Amino acid sequence: MEDEPQILEMIMLMLESQGYLVLCAGSPGEAIRLAREHGGEIHLLMTDVVMPEMNGRDLAKNLLSLYPDIKRLFMSGYTANVIAHHGVLDAGVCFLQKPFSIQQMAIKIREALET
Repeated sequence: MEDEPQILEMIMLMLESQGYLVLCAGSPGEAIRLAREHGGEIHLLMTDVVMPEMNGRDLAKNLLSLYPDIKRLFMSGYTANVIAHHGVLDAGVCFLQKPFSIQQMAIKIREALET
């Protein structure tokens, strides 16, 4: 889930190049709709933290009700300290600072999936 279309497309291409099947959403509402309509498992939610419609933590809570085992990887252009200070993310969550390389992304995805 990424609300910036160019960043969403770039991340989708990066994920697909790593062999992941990707469901892309440009808004939290679209992400919830896609999750409800998806017939299979969803193993990981990779979402921006700060978004207009709903923050990433609230989106994750919504999706946890549909997929109780879903792992979460939050990303933002803000630092983890700034986000934690504003109460948007709990300590210890998987966080990826933007901008990031494909290697950094792959490491964080593996970390999130293994927690």
